[in-house]
Amino acid sequence: MMNPVLSEKMKSSPRKGRKPFGLSSNVFFLGIVSFLTDVSSEMIFTILPLFLLNVLLVGTPVIGLIEGIAESTATLLKILSGWLSDRLGKRKVLAALGYGISTLAKPFLYLASSWELVLGVRFADRIGKGIRTSPRDALVADSTSPQEMGKSFGFHRALDTLGAVVGLGAAAGIVFFLQKGGLELTRSTYQMLVLVGIVPAVIAVAIILFFVHDPRHKASGDAGVTLTSDSTPKRKFGKRFKIFLAIMIIFTLGNSSDAFLVLRAQDLGLSVFHILLVFVFFNLVYALISLPAGMLSDKLGRRKVIILGWAIYALSYLGFAIASESWHIWLVFGLYGAYYGATEGVTRAFVADMVGAESRGTAYGFFHTAVGITALPASVLAGWLWHWIDPAAPFFLGSAMAGIAAVSLITLVRE
Repeated sequence: MMNPVLSEKMKSSPRKGRKPFGLSSNVFFLGIVSFLTDVSSEMIFTILPLFLLNVLLVGTPVIGLIEGIAESTATLLKILSGWLSDRLGKRKVLAALGYGISTLAKPFLYLASSWELVLGVRFADRIGKGIRTSPRDALVADSTSPQEMGKSFGFHRALDTLGAVVGLGAAAGIVFFLQKGGLELTRSTYQMLVLVGIVPAVIAVAIILFFVHDPRHKASGDAGVTLTSDSTPKRKFGKRFKIFLAIMIIFTLGNSSDAFLVLRAQDLGLSVFHILLVFVFFNLVYALISLPAGMLSDKLGRRKVIILGWAIYALSYLGFAIASESWHIWLVFGLYGAYYGATEGVTRAFVADMVGAESRGTAYGFFHTAVGITALPASVLAGWLWHWIDPAAPFFLGSAMAGIAAVSLITLVRE
């Protein structure tokens, strides 16, 4: 007969076989959802600036406005959805709703004949992102032990970015097949990208509905619930978290939409096909670095890894500013991918470190809002700097702001 103590331990311990890659099933399947969603989004949205410029014939100020509004849209929803997920204790339903709204919006780009309609689609897509992002990040944190927070977020960002690699690779194949090495994007090619890109988005919604669940944590010692890595309860939003948000705003003021990277690449003579290949390379670097960076932050601390990432960002944006040959774009995009890999997952893990589990949804709402709302002035400013001064001007600004943010993080925020 089995020892009752041993039996109880077996009941209370998670089965190793149910942890793919040593992660909870929630983290694994949310990674798959992000993978498929990014396959879709990168196929449809990465070269949307070229659709606006080459097909709809709009200028960079309008592109900057559209991308700025897109990135800043529904910022209050990020706070509201995060707060609501804290109050209800239900994060999955909000995440699924957000993914669903974005999926429903994408097919309308097939019919787009004016920049106003494009703006409407981007607005709806970002509403979906605003609803899902905070609950999803809180769901990842809730499903993870404090000692592996960096690993879980690194894994999530790695799968998300591998989706971009696949999506951009598929987009490059479609572009090459339909228009070879043409410098400008055609309407029919973009419409095909929209049609193909819708499919993985629909599959992603089905996966989150059927395979992701809200964790049921009963005790204060459960993974990621109420304790910090040193088992000390935290205040709701401390001074360190607030200062970190302010520094993120400083950084984001120089971090304009990636639409300007697309335009910069075309400005230096890259065709649509080669621009897509460059983005494949960028996302591959991003994906390869994300998980090791997250695991490194679990050992060395988040702040050191973030500072390193911002230093790489400053160098990459300086490279975008001074690049004069098309081959330079490959080098600076590689650095840009290294920045993303080093910081995207780690900053999310840092937020989880700084707040209690009962407030994570709201905290991620404030974090994503601080970044999102600043993206509008950043992108509008970049559009005008490009138009009225020089295409290099937005990148000089971004490099300088990253330097200021890194120094601020070193001096004002402790680990």
